[in-house]
Amino acid sequence: MALPETQIKNLKDVLKNSLRNKFANHSPEPASMPFHTRLLGKDRLALYQFIHSLNTNFGTTIFEPVAKTLATENFKLVQSQQVAGLQISSEAHNVIQKIMDNLATAVTNPNKPEEIEAIRKVCQQGEMRNVRLTKVDIKLVAKDDTIYLFDLKTAKPNAGGFKEFKRTLLEWIASSLSSNPKLNIQTLIAIPYNPYEPQPYNRWTMRGMIDLQNELKVAKEFWDFLGGEGAYEGLLDCFEQVGIEMRDEIDKYFSRFKGF
Repeated sequence: MALPETQIKNLKDVLKNSLRNKFANHSPEPASMPFHTRLLGKDRLALYQFIHSLNTNFGTTIFEPVAKTLATENFKLVQSQQVAGLQISSEAHNVIQKIMDNLATAVTNPNKPEEIEAIRKVCQQGEMRNVRLTKVDIKLVAKDDTIYLFDLKTAKPNAGGFKEFKRTLLEWIASSLSSNPKLNIQTLIAIPYNPYEPQPYNRWTMRGMIDLQNELKVAKEFWDFLGGEGAYEGLLDCFEQVGIEMRDEIDKYFSRFKGF
């Protein structure tokens, strides 16, 4: 199913604005790189530094606003950079630690539905402790009131980081349920594209810590979840069209570095 024309326009506007804001606020690194500069030239070095800077902030400058725009048609609430909650009960904290210990020692396999229910049972038991958690990158509320909290990651996250990613997902559950134990809530990791295409995404580094069925959406899975079937291909077309339409603008930006 193709994206509606109005949504395509909105997506393209978001991309253009994001790129123009990057142009306006980006300055090449002032650090002296005499070997790189003499070998490549300042214009090529400036392009490299721009791409590196864009990659570093792609999630917040590109993927987050695009995800919000894409999800608006299918979800009744779409927000970014949200606080999951401010408190976690001491008993929920204990349950989370037990889950993490059992996964780390391979006593159990990840099972998100069971983990959520274990936390739900104790989400208001014991001492309520104030917490400052990692912010939710994308929060969605579906038409059936299910809440989805997404943590956007780079295409190749460090394998060693999945232990902390898992803890974050569980803490979001506990803090959200602490104020309303009846919430239907899901917390997931989103990886916006598959660097291994056309091969399947290499998920083995997550196995044993992440419930691959219930806690992870990669590339097409993620974008089609937000925008419906065909959203991923439609979004790629939008990126390509914006690149073509802004080619002269992009070339003009980098031309100022020639001859340095």
